[in-house]
Amino acid sequence: MTTKQEFHDSLRTLSQASVEQHFDAFVDIDWDHPDFAVDPADPRWKLPREHVLGSHEWYLGLPEEEQVRVGLYLQANVTKVGLQFEQVLIAGIMNYLHRLPNGSPEFRYATHEATEECHHTQMFQEFVNRSGADVAGGSRFFRGVAPILPLAASIVPFGFFIGVLAGEEPIDHMQKAVLRAGDDMHPLLQRIMQIHVAEEARHIGFAHQYLTFNAPRLGPIERQLVAVLTPVVMRWLCDEIIKPSKRARRDIGLPDDVFKEVYWAQPSSRKVLRDLFGDVRMLSEDIGLMNPVSRRVWRLLKIDGRSARFRGEPASAAA
Repeated sequence: MTTKQEFHDSLRTLSQASVEQHFDAFVDIDWDHPDFAVDPADPRWKLPREHVLGSHEWYLGLPEEEQVRVGLYLQANVTKVGLQFEQVLIAGIMNYLHRLPNGSPEFRYATHEATEECHHTQMFQEFVNRSGADVAGGSRFFRGVAPILPLAASIVPFGFFIGVLAGEEPIDHMQKAVLRAGDDMHPLLQRIMQIHVAEEARHIGFAHQYLTFNAPRLGPIERQLVAVLTPVVMRWLCDEIIKPSKRARRDIGLPDDVFKEVYWAQPSSRKVLRDLFGDVRMLSEDIGLMNPVSRRVWRLLKIDGRSARFRGEPASAAA
């Protein structure tokens, strides 16, 4: 159990870190530098092997120019989904702040986070604009409910911050995997990922701290409901971020059978799906959200597996 003093001390540490190390989308990226130019024919836009589609025989069998086109499109599309999720998060944070009293350390940290997320949306949209790909981002359903989702932050804040992790953990895990691989990726995309990973570490840390501090305040019925819904929310938002929408599949010419296999039928992609949530499974164990019923839901949704030993632990190579 985290005490109130410990929780507030961690918030002050996170706030100070935001002051000492933060990024501006139009200061820390030299968009007009020749090395950052977005050439649609640049082979470095090809999907890396760490991408679930990038290692599939369908993608590898495409002519190189098609691999480049598909790679640039999908990377622009997932960036757009990330932008849309950040917009939900920013609006939710603003709703959450309405209920905080004067002197709350949460207010200061949360506004730091909202500021950083605003810079992320600028960074993401600028990349999408320069890619030349007219991407829609998330599914039509997600885009339709997005304006409603921030209301959860003032009604059920505990559930809202579970949703925050459901959106942040998958993309953070994938970006770290790509950066660790050290492949010959485009320097602009690499810089965007570096900035995003650096600041998301704080944002994910806050969500973990918030849930850890507030979990003991859940009633028994509420705890059971949250325990069961947590894996459902994780899987839903993961699919929204990682899986290409119907429109995206049409634009890149992805066959239905390949889509179904890659997301998430083949053994290698199922491992990727499980690995995305090692940290969240660890958190759920720590704060009492893992029980016989919820474990079954995690398993049914194919996102069960070994919990991380510490936050940010790289996934094992073993299946």
